[in-house]
Amino acid sequence: MAEDMIFFNKDTLIIKPPKKSGVLLRTIVLVVSMVCGLYICSICIKQSNTYMETKFLNIEVVERPCYDYGCDKSRVPYLHYPKPETFSRAECACNPVRFFAIISMQRSGSGWFETLLNSHVNVSSNGEIFSVKERRDNVSSIMDTLDRVYNLDWYSSASKNHCSAAVGFKWMLNQGLMEHHNEIVEYFNSRNVSVIFLFRRNLLRRMVSVLANSYDRYAKLLNGTHKSHVHSPAEAEMLSKYKPTINSASLMKNLKEMEVTAAKSLEHFRSTRHIILYYEDLMSNCTKLEEVQEFLKLPLMNLTSRQVKIHKGPMREHIKNWEDVNKTLQGTTYESFLHADY
Repeated sequence: MAEDMIFFNKDTLIIKPPKKSGVLLRTIVLVVSMVCGLYICSICIKQSNTYMETKFLNIEVVERPCYDYGCDKSRVPYLHYPKPETFSRAECACNPVRFFAIISMQRSGSGWFETLLNSHVNVSSNGEIFSVKERRDNVSSIMDTLDRVYNLDWYSSASKNHCSAAVGFKWMLNQGLMEHHNEIVEYFNSRNVSVIFLFRRNLLRRMVSVLANSYDRYAKLLNGTHKSHVHSPAEAEMLSKYKPTINSASLMKNLKEMEVTAAKSLEHFRSTRHIILYYEDLMSNCTKLEEVQEFLKLPLMNLTSRQVKIHKGPMREHIKNWEDVNKTLQGTTYESFLHADY
């Protein structure tokens, strides 16, 4: 090239490169460095975006669990927070609910007792739900029915489901309870259901009530209408006029069978959390209702019922063949049943 400088020495030939070639080289290196830098930055940004997307995808929305940290820890297993399928509990979703079942025998005061419980603003006791045979045909139908009740998906006139503090029902011993007691006890213990036993001490009075109620199913003494429970003294007086005749020959045997049945139920369900009540005690001692509310961990309230007792006064006024019955029970373990106890 014309601009190249050539020098000759004695022993060497020196050729100097042109000045512009150095600037060009530095420019090329700079461009390559910038391209590499941009490429590395783009890779880093892509990796960062991928990580963020993955992180967002793994986020799960978890509801804050309902739990009362101020309550006694021994009560925690009995606190439930049902999520009904048929409605939303809304602002009451974190109100704890306790499960209960009233176990009794017909004409032992369970209807009256249940109206007392339902007078509490926080209690839903849904009646004699297993009186319908299809609900107690087998263990599976029983469990399905129990699930509906305790999930608050059972509707009755007593339901206060949204903000109930205690929910349950009453169950008679002859409604599949004794036949499937093993499975029912297991269910009650797994769901922490509290059991309220309600019996009558005076089984003779219970027998009179059973016979009179059975008669009225057909006689319909109240203007052609059958009523198992009444709300006025006039209706109670009308129904009490009927005096049943009791078979004195089988009386001792029948009373014994009632005793044994009640004892067996207590034995079957002894592993459950339970309380034992007697109709006579509830009638004579108002503090018994406070014990029930404390058992269910409810705020204490004055419980009331509109029901009126039908058979009042001495037993001789309610049994047609009183002399036979009196003679049969005199001197036996059941003699005390002959006397008025409330």
